[in-house]
Amino acid sequence: MTTNRGITNYGNNNTFSNNAIGKRAQVSVGAPSQESATDLSEEVSAWDIGVVTILSEELQAVRSALDLERHKEPSGLYFYRGTHSMPSGDLRVVATQSQSQGQRSAMGALENLRRHYNPRLWALVGVGGGIHDEHARIGNVIVSTDVIYYENRKINGKGDVRRRGEHRQAPAPVVHAVNAYFADNGTPARIRGQIPSHAAEEFSVYPGLIGSGEAVIADRESDIRQFLTGYHEKVLAVDMEAGGLSQYWQEHSVHGENNPGWVVVRGVSDNADEKKGHGFHELAARNAAHVLRELVPYLC
Repeated sequence: MTTNRGITNYGNNNTFSNNAIGKRAQVSVGAPSQESATDLSEEVSAWDIGVVTILSEELQAVRSALDLERHKEPSGLYFYRGTHSMPSGDLRVVATQSQSQGQRSAMGALENLRRHYNPRLWALVGVGGGIHDEHARIGNVIVSTDVIYYENRKINGKGDVRRRGEHRQAPAPVVHAVNAYFADNGTPARIRGQIPSHAAEEFSVYPGLIGSGEAVIADRESDIRQFLTGYHEKVLAVDMEAGGLSQYWQEHSVHGENNPGWVVVRGVSDNADEKKGHGFHELAARNAAHVLRELVPYLC
């Protein structure tokens, strides 16, 4: 007969499982569950590229450009995986879609990719709003290794708002890879449109900075646009996720393992003004996905 009182447990070092509390508490020791015994970040072999998309049109475009197939993990998460062949060998690519727009959801998607596939490179691919009249026309693509997060600000009396930009750059190997792409293809690089209705037209691909925050900008006179263009004249587009990507990378740079590089590829779907809408999402997403496919040999 069990006469113990209080708490009994069975555990390993500082991890306790199979606990029992109270009079005649008993512990039946069995094999640890697969979930508790598995550290995904350690056991999963590194994939080459992990792609984060936000909208369904973006994921569809990436799937088509890189020939990815749907895969459901035992955890219930869906990913889209495939192999991209190059002369130097095959690359494994995996893509996912965040649950919603914004920095926080993007960081959650990055964490899911890291835990299940541990990619060596992050790519944030999809649509954005152009804020540079010359370079960021609808259908053009911006390739960015620099992100300016614009949400930090000080609010003084009488409604005076002073924004404080936070600037992060991708690791040097990624910057060199993107520079090599433009050295080979010109600045801007010119490519045929990737949907049938624009196949006879060319779009331009520019290197440039991305402004990122939580606001959907649909006002040409927005103070955010004015701040970004005053902060750096080469801010070409805005989005709602690149700041989360750069922050996620920054916070993981303290770990001992290799920290993946990152790049942002944004097709311009609107000009962040009163005409903002969804009419050019497919065009911008497919152009961006095509540019990612062209960048892969340089990035990996």
